[in-house]
Amino acid sequence: MLKQNDSTSPQSEREIIITRVFNAPRELVFKAWTEPKHIAQWWGPKGFTTHVTEMDFRPGGQWRYVMISPDGTEYPVKGVFHEIVPPERIVASDEFDEGFEQVINADLPQGIVTTAIFEDVNGKTKLTLQILHASESDRRKHEEMGVVAGWNSSFDCLDEFLAKQVQQQQNGFAVTLPSDREILVTRVFNAPRRLVFEAWTQPEHVKRWFGVCSSMTMTVCEIDLRVGGNWRYVLQDYKNSTEHAFSGEYREIVPPERLVSTEIYEPVANSDHLNTLTLTEIDGKTTLHIYIQHQSKEQRDGHLQSGMEEGLGETLNRLEALLQSMA
Repeated sequence: MLKQNDSTSPQSEREIIITRVFNAPRELVFKAWTEPKHIAQWWGPKGFTTHVTEMDFRPGGQWRYVMISPDGTEYPVKGVFHEIVPPERIVASDEFDEGFEQVINADLPQGIVTTAIFEDVNGKTKLTLQILHASESDRRKHEEMGVVAGWNSSFDCLDEFLAKQVQQQQNGFAVTLPSDREILVTRVFNAPRRLVFEAWTQPEHVKRWFGVCSSMTMTVCEIDLRVGGNWRYVLQDYKNSTEHAFSGEYREIVPPERLVSTEIYEPVANSDHLNTLTLTEIDGKTTLHIYIQHQSKEQRDGHLQSGMEEGLGETLNRLEALLQSMA
């Protein structure tokens, strides 16, 4: 983030303008602004989470987000898209939804229209957010609510998210959907595949990379690496005293090329699916593919909506770090 480029300027009595330059290509910033799976990972001030409850991304389509503070208070907002010019410009109304006024106990501004402009600047992206109010009084109300600080904090979160996305593009990380019941994960590691296979299948290594955040500790790592053998991992999240258990059975093992196994997330009934791991080495680098076959589209969508893409991206980054220490 180039914070020296931040600015807030009253272009008119009814307008607030906030700008930020992001070290990411315009197409990526536009996707982060418009795709629900990305929006939920950065939108809102630092420490808040966001649920995207509606996103009909077309002129006349509606959007609705629920921002949740660290203490659990919900702040719902909604709007309608007026103009969409990918990847350059989005114009939409921005309204405080029912219940917001009671939460903050304030006279809320009305008739807000936002225009987000995305400009390519030598591979970086200048984002200009124009916030137009129905009156000067409404603009002042919005400023008193902390809109400028709130958006700048959100932009800080967006910058962190984009940095991770840029890194994932560089290491080939991608999650694609070959069919209604399938997920394909791709990642490139700067290590030979024998090392990747070893790190993937030996408990002493798996304990060091499996898991998505620093608050989790692996308390169980059982691997019976043979056809018909079982595996089971248990993660303990000490931050919220939650246990996450995963298990399955090995169906096919071809070291160091291929590994087929079932997987179930134990807390969720009927979550079992089939994973096929393949490792391909070229010039000392290894391309990993995980082909995930679910029983239904609903099951696959539930897996995606659980945050698996973000979590798996972080997990595979941890694996990359381990591989570098093993090399």
